[in-house]
Parts: sequence; structure tokens; C-alpha cells
Amino acid sequence: MKYRKVDVVIIGAGPAGATASALLNNLGYQVTVIEKQRFPRFSIGESLLPQCMSFLAEAGLLSALDDVADELAFQYKNGAAFYKNGLTSEFDFRKKFSPGPGETYQVKRGDFDHTLIQTAQQAGVEVLFEHQVEDVDVSAQEPLITISDKHQNRETIQCRFVLDASGFARILPRLLELEKPSSFPIRHSYFTHIEDNIRCEQFDRNKILITVHPSSDDIWLWLIPFADGTASIGVVGKAEQFPADLNNREVLQHFVATVPNLQTLLDKAEWPNDVNRIAGYSADVKQLSGSNFALLGNAGEFLDPVFSSGVTIAMCSASLIAPVLDDYLQGKDADFVERFEKPLRQGVDCFKAFVSAWYRGDFQDVIFYQQQDPQVKSMISSILAGYAWDTNNPYVAHSERRLNVLVELCREQ
Repeated sequence: MKYRKVDVVIIGAGPAGATASALLNNLGYQVTVIEKQRFPRFSIGESLLPQCMSFLAEAGLLSALDDVADELAFQYKNGAAFYKNGLTSEFDFRKKFSPGPGETYQVKRGDFDHTLIQTAQQAGVEVLFEHQVEDVDVSAQEPLITISDKHQNRETIQCRFVLDASGFARILPRLLELEKPSSFPIRHSYFTHIEDNIRCEQFDRNKILITVHPSSDDIWLWLIPFADGTASIGVVGKAEQFPADLNNREVLQHFVATVPNLQTLLDKAEWPNDVNRIAGYSADVKQLSGSNFALLGNAGEFLDPVFSSGVTIAMCSASLIAPVLDDYLQGKDADFVERFEKPLRQGVDCFKAFVSAWYRGDFQDVIFYQQQDPQVKSMISSILAGYAWDTNNPYVAHSERRLNVLVELCREQ
């Protein structure tokens, strides 16, 4: 069996892995990324948040993304639109409370992820596509990772630190028994890409559209337009809310047909692709780091797709881990709990408060309130734009308390 040694092994070449690899490569470390699939490959999570752009710029990946945006039909995005039983509400991310970018892209993730990791690769990161992690041993100071390629050839890599950015595969949580149940109920999502053929002049392709089902507040649908006339469409709900006698395509088309705004917008849509389903994606872990490993992005905690927070959390985790790991690799003091876990969870907990309030219906009352205060709206817009780590925002620093007060105010008016 082959054997070699590097500074850092990263499991997974998605947004967390690509961002972390670029940051560490820029610091001069030898980084090897292990990726099970061959890129580009299909993935959901296509509506980025503006906060992502800061993390991409920090990693030196943003200019490469801008360069291919037109070619790959990335759609300019400046906000989010909501619809529920005839009520509409829009949030313009350019009018947010927090400093930083107010614009981003809606992307086809296969191309987006490929662009990021390819850019990191061109800068010097080693990427082993179509390689699978067979075992990880973190018992010694320097972890040992056993991998195999598609021909079942095995290799052992010794490293000084391992980062798990494997997403829903959750390699280290599974191997090290770090998983714990999520506080969110098990939900299912059905989704696909369509030729949307939208002719409505009032429809704003620069915003994700989130539609609440007219008879069930905890069922919602997304419509994410791309620049080439295609769009991502999906529905999210609990298992028992979906007809058991329908196939995936029939389930999604059924729900699109039962909400008037989407039925009208998509009356000419073509459905050339398979409809996929994922279930039970919300996840949590007992810890996000150990003496020689850390979990990034969805490998640590994934909440829910409703506010498109997944990629932002993934990139934030990479941004937070890089300077701490730099100190660790230089033999300096590196407190991963204080400098990585706690700051990351602070933003995740902010998102969690708003996601939980969405499904209770509380935050929906705020979103569809028709006399919104501009200053408060700018603070909420910041969170929807991904700035869940800006503690200068009262709705970040005291998420649940502030949100509960706001809900009551909206309901009293």
C-alpha cells in the first residue's frame, strides 16, 4: 500500500473544502483534498447569500467565479421574495443593516463547486477525485487516512490535521461516533431543474422566490431562476404531508399545481429532468473539533434549506478554521473551541432561531407584515443575506428574544 505525508487532508471538495483548501494553500501548507465523486456533479443549495462573497474574496476565489458567471448562467441575485395566500413581501439585500456585499449569484452547483475547487487546484492544492475514505485514525497526534480509488487501489496518507468537509456523507461524525439527533423534525425535499419559460414581466429573476403552501404553513416551495431561462424548483415538508402513492415527479408537480402563483408562473414550464428526493438532512454533532480534526459545513450541523444558509455556514466554517489551524501547525496556542466552535455556533444558532420561527409560523407573520419598519427590516434583511455573525445587529446578538418581541408587535398591529 502506498504511503505519504502532507500537512492537511480535507475530506470533500464542495464549498467548505474548496474554501478551506484555498485559504490553507495561501498560507503555504501542503493540502490534499479527497473527493469521492468526479466534478462537475449535481447538487442543490443553488441560491447563495451575499455573505458568501466576502468568504470567497478572502480565499482568493471570487474573481474566478466572476469570470465565468456569464458563461455558466449564474444569475445575479439581490434579495428574496416571499408569497403566501395572495400576500407578497420582498427583502432587498442591498438595503441591509450589516456592512459587506449585498449582491451575489444563484448558481448551478455542479458548475459552481467545480469552479471553486478547480481554482484552488490551479493554485497548488492537490485534489484526488474519485477517491473514497475507507478509514480515519485520529488516535495518534498525526491522523492516518486510508483511501481507495475507483480501481480499489489503497493508499495511506499521514497528516498533521484532518478537516471533514464531506457534507451529508458526514465521514468523521460517522466513523468517530460524533452524531447526535437534530432538534428539527425529519423533512423531505423533492426538487429538479426545469425550463421555466416564465413570461410574467413582474417576476424578478434577481430574487429567490419562497412560496408558502396555502393550506399548510410548514410546507414551502422554492423557485430559483438561472440566467439561461432554467430554474431550480423544490418543495419541502414532512414525510406524512406527501402523497405516498405518487412518484417523485408527480409529488413535485402536484404541489406546484396547488399554489396559485407558481401555477401561473410555470404554466409553460418544461420538465426534462428527473425529480430527486432527499430526506432527513437536518443533522447535528456532539463536537465540531478534536485535538487533530475539525468538522466543516454540513459535516457538522445542517439546519434546513429554507433560508439558503448551508453554503454560507460552510464557507464561514472554513474562514474560521484557517487562522486557528495556522497557529496550531506553527506550534502556537490554538483553542479550537473558543476560536472556531463557539463563533461558528453563534451564527448557526442565529439561523436556527429564525428557521424554527419560520416553521412555527412566527417569522412568517413578520415577513408578511404589511407595515414594516425600515430599520428593523434592514436588520432582518442582514440575516437573510447571511450576516448571522454580525453581533452589532440586535437580531443576531439576541436572536430569540428580539424575534419573539417583534412577532408580538406584528400580531398586535
